[in-house]
Amino acid sequence: MRGSGWARVRRRPDRAKRGRDVRILLFGPNGQVGSELRALQWGGGLELVPVARDSADLAVPGAAEAAVRRERPDLVVNAAAYTAVDKAESEPGLAQAVNGDAPGGMARACADLGIPLIHISTDFVFDGAKIGPYVEDDPTGPVSAYGRSKLAGEEAVKAALDNHAILRTAWVFSPYGNNFLKTMLRLGAERDELGIVDDQRGCPTSAGGIARAVRAIIDRLHTGEVLVPGTYHYCGDDAVTWFGFAEAIFVAAGDRLPGGIKVKPIGTADYPTPARRPSNSVMSCAKIRAVYGIEPDDWRGAVAAVVDRLLNEASGTGE
Repeated sequence: MRGSGWARVRRRPDRAKRGRDVRILLFGPNGQVGSELRALQWGGGLELVPVARDSADLAVPGAAEAAVRRERPDLVVNAAAYTAVDKAESEPGLAQAVNGDAPGGMARACADLGIPLIHISTDFVFDGAKIGPYVEDDPTGPVSAYGRSKLAGEEAVKAALDNHAILRTAWVFSPYGNNFLKTMLRLGAERDELGIVDDQRGCPTSAGGIARAVRAIIDRLHTGEVLVPGTYHYCGDDAVTWFGFAEAIFVAAGDRLPGGIKVKPIGTADYPTPARRPSNSVMSCAKIRAVYGIEPDDWRGAVAAVVDRLLNEASGTGE
């Protein structure tokens, strides 16, 4: 298979004295996963090269591909995405450009350069009708514009590049950006009662866990092992509903939110949204464990850590 390990490690004249640094091009450096990747310790022959939106706007046709060709890295990680699930219903073209077309451009450039691509995808490529956890080769069937755009990205990567790893994940949370955990803390401080959907089931996943999974794959490549191409699931180790996720967040917050908050379960029909969500987003992580030795995310432990950090920062006692 073409370029199944690191491609040739190219040296530019201004880098010749620095040795064989492996340059990793990161799209989406300011998103949840990108922020966690940047927070990891790099060095030791690995150089992370963030690509900000102002230097490569993925909504612009050809921008992603051009960035890869311009930077000529040794590996590309795509942690960028259009993630406004409901807004995508009214902006399907923009979602397709960022989530579908841009990854395809990255993959074409990677194929020409002979380098690997790690691409982050989502549980929303499934329709949610399966009973039990989804595995990687289950039939897809997205029920939203966002899900269709992410599936288009997967298909474009597969069509253009053999040497890829697609990581599907779900229900991502972190101290960064907008996510369910941060919304719960905000609403918990403002309201006495919240109704949370209790008939959609999935696996919360910390962005920090995803970043560490990506790094584990990179580290194996750096030690000379080949990339085992394909699609992998990486998510939390315990399936819950959104209601169960909210309960875990408020348990972690304890009495640090003003007043008391009551959380009550509601049905999807009681909380209509422009985009449909899969009723079952549970995914099996058996494949990534078997191939790379990567364990599912301890999301409850991560929830406690993220909640502590955010509440400490809000109270002025954090870092």
